[in-house]
Amino acid sequence: MERKIQNKAVDQKRSSGDYKLLKSPTGIKGFDDITFGGLPLNRPTLLVGSIGSGKTFLAMEYIINGIEMFNEPGVFMTFEEKADELLENVSSLGYDINRLIENNSIYLEHLEIGSNISKEVGTYKIDGLFLRLEQAIDKVNAKRVVLDSLDTLFASLDRHILRSEFKRLFSWLKEKKVTAIVTAELGDVFLTRMGLEELIADCVIELSNRITNQISTRRLRVLKFRGSPHALNEYPFTIDENRLTVFPLISQGLQQKSSTERISSGIKKLDEMLDNKGFYLGSSILVSGTAGTGKSSLLASFANDVCNNNQTCLFCAFEEAPNQIIRNMSSIGLNLQPHVALNKLQFYFARPSLQNLELHFMAIKEIIKSLKPQVIVLDPITNLMTEGPNSDVRSMLTRFIDYLKTKQVTVMFSAAITIGSISQNPSDEGISSMVDTWIMVEDLELEGERNRSMYVMKSRGMDHSKEVREFVISSTGINLIPIKRNKQGILIGSKRVAAEKESKQNGSAENIQHQFSKDGDVK
Repeated sequence: MERKIQNKAVDQKRSSGDYKLLKSPTGIKGFDDITFGGLPLNRPTLLVGSIGSGKTFLAMEYIINGIEMFNEPGVFMTFEEKADELLENVSSLGYDINRLIENNSIYLEHLEIGSNISKEVGTYKIDGLFLRLEQAIDKVNAKRVVLDSLDTLFASLDRHILRSEFKRLFSWLKEKKVTAIVTAELGDVFLTRMGLEELIADCVIELSNRITNQISTRRLRVLKFRGSPHALNEYPFTIDENRLTVFPLISQGLQQKSSTERISSGIKKLDEMLDNKGFYLGSSILVSGTAGTGKSSLLASFANDVCNNNQTCLFCAFEEAPNQIIRNMSSIGLNLQPHVALNKLQFYFARPSLQNLELHFMAIKEIIKSLKPQVIVLDPITNLMTEGPNSDVRSMLTRFIDYLKTKQVTVMFSAAITIGSISQNPSDEGISSMVDTWIMVEDLELEGERNRSMYVMKSRGMDHSKEVREFVISSTGINLIPIKRNKQGILIGSKRVAAEKESKQNGSAENIQHQFSKDGDVK
């Protein structure tokens, strides 16, 4: 009779739409986005990963965020590191564990389980663990529990009773109404070393630490989440003094309202090519071309004009040092030093090989939070491509551009991408296709003379010019000149200058001849 009443209650919940899996928010940046709210409430989650992938750190942050953000005390029981060692390791990353212990908000214990126990009592079970856990949970009134790690806990257990003991442990945690994280090492054949835990757990999360081109990158993936949708992809994450951050591929940038306001490129003739108004505010602009075509000069001209209009700009340089950029741009009439002195222009300079892509972009995001720039310049993103697969760079740029769109920040970046490189490396097309405006600068070699040209490949939402113009860089700045022809062919570079000089001379001679004829008539 009692079971029928329970089933009827469940049926009523389902019919009314109230049957929904509740979540326990982790407070970890980006993590709750890909799990759509956090970990399953009052259920155990299995956290698997290789050595050094960040399992213990993620689990500890879950406990501490629960205390500081959600007023939920926690228990952290470790079977590997001693309590004082764990306390020292975690405190070095900015956590004040001693304060939390004094406030009775966290219970931290090292429980040693070794082969000597199994020798003394034979094939043992985990009833003693339940007793210790229950005492710890009651002591702090814990809502969150971490067991680190499962491999050590069950290392001496008879494999014939593993599955039943796993079930007992996970069922016991559910009965205690606590949200638990249980860590385990990544296995060789199965997901875990014992190959059973992932079958029993309601939620399984995998962490990995990969080396590509001698650069380490941590990644996270939700393998299983019973009763809830979740993001299926693999996401990079970082651990630094600002704690753990996951970089999900967000869609807020696509949902953000698009601005109709315009921002000048800093070059009058280029604004004319862009519907006589310039770029859209909050858009993304790619300037591409081979080395020496003037990409950096275009970016610096844009940054200079932004600062001249009393706005702030963040210039991210991955090739030249800031003082070198300031010196070089002064040769074309751009004086950037006063903007730096007034903190209108700030540089971020780092070699791409010093750290992985995620750490670069995370450092840039921290500067964005404090500086709040209207424009960001990245020069060049091509250097970042040497530190990882192009697909990783494209994925990270997509995340970054989406983030900037939510902030209505205009971003311009340069890359060594040409029409020829796209045919050889199709991934380059992915980078050019995700931007709003694509400006191409090229070399033109004519009769032994090298000149530059520029044209707008695309600019979404405006009637941009299709014209190819000569791109001239001089001591007075940048100029875009329409390319003309005569009987001898294309007039560009020295041929254009000679034609203009000849035209002026002919014009002067005609004026003199006209004046002479007029005077003769009068006389």
